[in-house]
Amino acid sequence: MKTILMVLLLGINLLMSNLLVSTVSANELDEILTSPHRSDENKSRDEARHPKETIEFFGTKPTDHVLEMWPGDGWYSEILAPYVKDKGHFSAVTFSTGNLNSSNKRDVSWSRNALSYKEKMSDVALYGKVDFFEFEPPKSFDLKDIKPVDVVYVIRNLHVWDEYGALNHAIQAIYTVLKPNGILAVVQHRGDAVSKNASSAAEGYLDERYVIEAIEKNGFELVSSSEINLNLNDTKDYPKGVYALPPVLAMGGTERDKYIGIGESDRMTLKFIKTVD
Repeated sequence: MKTILMVLLLGINLLMSNLLVSTVSANELDEILTSPHRSDENKSRDEARHPKETIEFFGTKPTDHVLEMWPGDGWYSEILAPYVKDKGHFSAVTFSTGNLNSSNKRDVSWSRNALSYKEKMSDVALYGKVDFFEFEPPKSFDLKDIKPVDVVYVIRNLHVWDEYGALNHAIQAIYTVLKPNGILAVVQHRGDAVSKNASSAAEGYLDERYVIEAIEKNGFELVSSSEINLNLNDTKDYPKGVYALPPVLAMGGTERDKYIGIGESDRMTLKFIKTVD
């Protein structure tokens, strides 16, 4: 009888401990999301991007070593880095910074973006000491200098790697830096499997089944999927693909109100675990 009571008490204590951690984490995220270090423009996108719900869905904890791939301007970084600053660690893999003199305009733009991002994230008091790395598929996939991480965030990047024909190599590189049973957190523009145009990497959209199969064949297992970032208004049939929608609004003044009304893209939200033999 004593043994049964002890087991029950242990289970209750463990449950209460997990609930307490969850509550503390939620409170920390609330404070970060409303913090003045985030611009009003970035805060205005919370309604479309659901950062708190997304981070909680992936199970990311303040004690985790988090790695974000190609963070762009750092919209997610300015939430994740403060979240893990005190008890965990944040690392970022940016575009290459060595293409400022390239003849390729996109490469130049991305190098400028990477340099700007590094400057932004150099605020140690706010973000902790961020470790920076570079990743330039299809030229370079080497992430071996990154210490093992608990979770890798890949937010709206898979279509670019797929466009380059480098999706499998990129996923394999991510696999090598994750700890056993580590989490690959994916948010990606979701295409309509019926429409070839909407499933084109160059248009920003990818078919969900295609993404899952590509990741699972490279050593991951899909744990769960979520409709947190569902947008049924996204018809996925625009002249400039996903880039017609906010925040890019690539159509300029052409039907601008229409695209603003649609909102940001419909997105798959997928949680994978690194499987080990």
